[in-house]
Amino acid sequence: MGALEKNADVRPDTEADAKYGYSASIAEGIDEKALLRKLDYRLLPPLTILYLLSFLDRSNVGNARLEGMTEDINMWVANAAGNQYLTGLTLYFIGYVLFEIPCNVILKRTTPRIWLPTLTLVWGIVATLLGVVQNYSGYLSSRFFLGVAESGLFPGVVFYLSMWYKRNEQHYRVALFFSAASLAGAFGGVLAWGISHMRGVGGLNGWRWIFILEGLLTVLVSIIAYFWVYNYPTTAEFLSKEEREFIQMRLKNNSDAMRDEEFTWSAVLDAFKDPKVWLYGLGFHTMSLPLYTLSLFLPTIIKELGYSAAKAQLLSVPPYAVAFILTLGVAIASEKTRRRAPFIMGSSALGCIGYILLLTQDRAGVSYVGTIFAAAGIYPAVAIVLSWPANNVSGQTKRCIANAMQISIGNLGAVLGTQLYRTESSPRFFLGHGFALGYLVANIVVVSILWLVLRRENAKKEVEREAQRLRLGEVGDIGDFLGDKDPRWVFQT
Repeated sequence: MGALEKNADVRPDTEADAKYGYSASIAEGIDEKALLRKLDYRLLPPLTILYLLSFLDRSNVGNARLEGMTEDINMWVANAAGNQYLTGLTLYFIGYVLFEIPCNVILKRTTPRIWLPTLTLVWGIVATLLGVVQNYSGYLSSRFFLGVAESGLFPGVVFYLSMWYKRNEQHYRVALFFSAASLAGAFGGVLAWGISHMRGVGGLNGWRWIFILEGLLTVLVSIIAYFWVYNYPTTAEFLSKEEREFIQMRLKNNSDAMRDEEFTWSAVLDAFKDPKVWLYGLGFHTMSLPLYTLSLFLPTIIKELGYSAAKAQLLSVPPYAVAFILTLGVAIASEKTRRRAPFIMGSSALGCIGYILLLTQDRAGVSYVGTIFAAAGIYPAVAIVLSWPANNVSGQTKRCIANAMQISIGNLGAVLGTQLYRTESSPRFFLGHGFALGYLVANIVVVSILWLVLRRENAKKEVEREAQRLRLGEVGDIGDFLGDKDPRWVFQT
């Protein structure tokens, strides 16, 4: 549903032009669908590649573990190695959680073209250095600072996209962007399998080359990104003057993206005081544990089913490939129906089937099918959960902070998850699979509650609009607009 009216999808050259503020002179000669394609081609490729590299650089540690990393950096002491490895995974998410909100504050006070590539450059350097660590302390510090550097990308991009697209257009773009995570998982297995054959080159083991080559690739792309990432519609060089004005007009009818809003600490506090923001955070919290335990431990889970390390690397590809297809398919369905909660709950239920298979079956083939169901349910649900506050929170600073809060709260689940797949619980990993299943069930409950809250608030807003005889108009031009508290702002459910 639109920002101001439940079924508003305002387009130029209609009888509604005067009502919604489109200027005939601005709209003349501009094909809106062609302009959207132009935005997609210019904005999404660099962002998607950056996130693909981000997910690749955080999860390739699971591939490196299979290639002898724990032995080479002296973690190989009885069963302690596996649990020391988990400590490094935990430190990554601690760094991630602590710095997400500060990173989005910096983004709001600088520009995307400067901040997003700089983050990428820093984590690319750290990821490369993981390939030359010589001891356990080097492994721990590298993982922590990798989390710090990567923390600003996802919440920053979700906010960034909300400044370019109408609300009903944002979810598909966020889902397309997030689908890079599943692509990273698929490519990661193939890349790790290929790079591991470099064992001995330069006197280095194969796992070191995984970190070094993938990290250097990130550094290279980050330099290109300084010229590839754009700022906001008002200054984008690839748009004509008429296109910039048209984008501003269409966003005024639908969101707060074109309002001239200064950064204020009161808006930051407003995000912390809104119960719905905490529910968005819990919605991701209940997904982050299964998401990151699957991405970090899938090669190990498959190997413990009885496959060799090399085959486990390759068998990690199909679950991610299925997840990629379903993430896009579910996103399209959610966008067309303009519904969020039912698709999240349905996808989580599909993930539950996967973990039930993993918990109840000891046959390798059936358990492997369980990993496919798990990935196929987790990734589509996460894509919708992460786009929800970008659709519903207003104004700009509050939304910027809400995006970061959601991922910070969410990744606390990942912190817990990194300690669940312990060496002593292999090969069936009942503890880890059980927690993942429980979290997916909890996600269905949390999303149900949030769905009811949003529908109730929409009903109240409808009554207020009728009582106050409010005329639906342009958000950008309403002087007394109250953000998402305003009766003229309708939540997407």
